[in-house]
Amino acid sequence: MGGTESSISEPGSPSRNRESETSRQNLSECKVWRNPLNLFRGAEYRRYTWVTGKEPLTYYDMNLSAQDHQTFFTCDTDFLRPSDTVMQKAWRERNPPARIKAAYQALELNNDCATAYVLLAEEEATTIVDAEKLFKQALKAGETIYRQSQQCQHQSPQHEAQLRRDTNVLVYIKRRLAMCARKLGRIREAVKIMRDLMKEFPPLTMLNIHENLLESLLELQAYADVQAVLAKYDDIGLPKSAAICYTAALLKTRTVSEKFSLETASRRGLSTAEINAVEAIHRAVEFNPHVPKYLLEMKSLILPPEHILKRGDSEAIAYAFFHLQHWKRIEGALNLLQCTWEGTFRMIPHPLEKGHLFYPYPSCTEMADRELLPTFHHVSVYPKKELPLFIHFTAGFCSSTAMIAILTHQFPEIMGIFAKTMLGLWRPQPWASSGFEENTQDLKSEDLGLSSG
Repeated sequence: MGGTESSISEPGSPSRNRESETSRQNLSECKVWRNPLNLFRGAEYRRYTWVTGKEPLTYYDMNLSAQDHQTFFTCDTDFLRPSDTVMQKAWRERNPPARIKAAYQALELNNDCATAYVLLAEEEATTIVDAEKLFKQALKAGETIYRQSQQCQHQSPQHEAQLRRDTNVLVYIKRRLAMCARKLGRIREAVKIMRDLMKEFPPLTMLNIHENLLESLLELQAYADVQAVLAKYDDIGLPKSAAICYTAALLKTRTVSEKFSLETASRRGLSTAEINAVEAIHRAVEFNPHVPKYLLEMKSLILPPEHILKRGDSEAIAYAFFHLQHWKRIEGALNLLQCTWEGTFRMIPHPLEKGHLFYPYPSCTEMADRELLPTFHHVSVYPKKELPLFIHFTAGFCSSTAMIAILTHQFPEIMGIFAKTMLGLWRPQPWASSGFEENTQDLKSEDLGLSSG
């Protein structure tokens, strides 16, 4: 669901290897990832549409989700179970009512079809409470199927594929149950489910369950536990995210923000703890420069998409949507962010060519974000494309010349009178000309040491 990257390495010079590594990193950063905290379609996205009349999800985003569902919830042995065959068609269906209808058909064939309950919980349930009830039914069915698949996994490669699919289904259900518990205020229960998932299925780190865990721990204000999670996942060898970088900055900001004053800091200089906090903010801003405007409420938030682009506007929206409350809870944190975040851009004057702590900022984010985000949202662009002054001057000169030509063609008499008037204003008057000549003559006489008369 999160996506992995495969690459082929070829022998070559060290410089070529570094270039290929940079290009692979840029490709990875331009890759679209599943939003770890994506909302429920029926209970949240559709309710937004009912209230506002706006569609929060784009076709491109929903199409990516359909591909995720087919990858995650289907396998080659679906033909062995009629209900799975029906669900395979349901995940490919574009029309939501048709998908829901297919899910009910699958339940008629097999009342223990876990993926059918998943689809109904995601799309038909209009409240989180209803979604949780359906996910609990899906969990009961999914655990039964998972145990059966475990017993048959070594019989053939097809059975191994079936076990992988049933594992994916079970993990997805438990994760969504944890998210239901989080939304309904049972945060400790949500944390327990997430911790158990990470212990039971450690290979599935690409699902980024730790980001769900970080958000829940921040809600509990369990900052020591948050630091422990960061110590494991904020590693140089692991992919970064806005949640990782900005949570690390928040923890360091928390230690100094309450007593921070810009005037005092300017007078006495920054302490070691304040320097660490500012550096953490600069690191986070370099990774995703779009986030501060949402945290400081300089830009309005929208519902986050189901997929995000790391370092892009879509990731910034997804992060700020859930984490703005955590920054507001810590006194002075947003003030420190406001005072320091723009200093990042002085360290990286050419972000597309060279980064400071990360690779150069990818140039593909704007185009991908426009596909992921709805048209009523003004997409944040970094770095802003500024035209040179000469181009602005040339454009203005050409536009004014074209306007004069059009007016002259349409109103030749009026433009003729206007031109004569302007020339009359610019032509030197006789008294001005004679006075100028007299002054010039006097100056020449003084320079030569002569006096008239």
